[in-house]
Amino acid sequence: METKVASHVRNIPRSGIRDFFDIVSTMRDVISLGIGEPDFDTPWHIREAAVHALERGNTGYTSNLGLLSLRRSISDYVERQYGVRYQPEKEILITVGVSEALDLALRAIIEPGDEVIYHEPCYVSYGPVILFAHGKPVAIETGPADGFRITRDRLEAATTPRTKALMLNYPNNPTGATLTREDVRSIAEFAIEHDLIVITDEIYAELTYDQPHASVVSVPGMRDRTIFLHGFSKGWAMTGFRLGYACGPADLIEAMMKIHQYTMLCASVISQEAAVEALQNPGNDVEEMRDEYRRRRNFLHRSFQELGLPCMRPTGAFYAFPSIGHLGLTSKEFALRLLEEEKVAVVPGTAFGACGEGFVRCAYATSMEDLQEAVRRIERFLRRIQAPSFTRIAAC
Repeated sequence: METKVASHVRNIPRSGIRDFFDIVSTMRDVISLGIGEPDFDTPWHIREAAVHALERGNTGYTSNLGLLSLRRSISDYVERQYGVRYQPEKEILITVGVSEALDLALRAIIEPGDEVIYHEPCYVSYGPVILFAHGKPVAIETGPADGFRITRDRLEAATTPRTKALMLNYPNNPTGATLTREDVRSIAEFAIEHDLIVITDEIYAELTYDQPHASVVSVPGMRDRTIFLHGFSKGWAMTGFRLGYACGPADLIEAMMKIHQYTMLCASVISQEAAVEALQNPGNDVEEMRDEYRRRRNFLHRSFQELGLPCMRPTGAFYAFPSIGHLGLTSKEFALRLLEEEKVAVVPGTAFGACGEGFVRCAYATSMEDLQEAVRRIERFLRRIQAPSFTRIAAC
């Protein structure tokens, strides 16, 4: 029987990350630099808040918007971080991860055929979720020459009368690039001049290393045209809690909530109780994890330089994106051979867009010991495949 799957779904490829890790899952003793998941346990006091919620029998539905106590905590947190305040009663929506928030934002604003600008390399879902919303994805390619940062000139070139929105993700997955305050001011001026909505995914905001995180929502004039997306998976090591949120103008949040109430209904109350604890009693958890990521970042970046793999110094998130284009292998060939021959898993750059060819994503959300062993194995691999002129500059 002919398939009944809708063409706009049928024609979208599976996630390149998932396909690759289906292979990894069949192998033993693999050191994975592939999955974007913190290797830290969720801080105990946050887990304990979830346990206490269970002990109290707090296991029912919440408001579609989410617990008011959590929305108030988020409002306070966003104001402290970015100087922008949202009304907890109608300008904040709790979602099942940032992925759901991104989907809701697009479905709430896109008319069929509207164009949405985004930048590649990017997280694997960006293009597909635009298509799911019946929009037209317009990708701007970035690369080492521009520090994988989106620029005003490229934005102007990509804009047409059908452009409705701009999607941003900084700190960036998979490159580790961040934006400067001058960058966000320039992007804000562009968005205002072209009357665009900006959807900004800042899930890695707490993992910014060399300068304070710069958010476009903090630029005057942007609050009322921005949907600010964030969550607890990365900075608080709470991936399994699946909890994100969206802040924005009341009419847009109301529209997102309508879709949310008919599909997800509400996020897990246990996760929401844990998130209240994370924001109201922060301690030093986030800072300590960030300091350790910074130590690993420094090691891995230095090691790639020593191995002759050009790599922009990541300034955020927990990914490095070294170039392997000079080795005569595609990024998929490199990743598959490295996996088969040395049991180190990295993600082919093409999983994040066509301009990711010639790069691989390496997550340093794993222990320093595993990173050191992975570098030793990568060095062995490079010695086998590279020209005889290969020389290791220094020991790891």
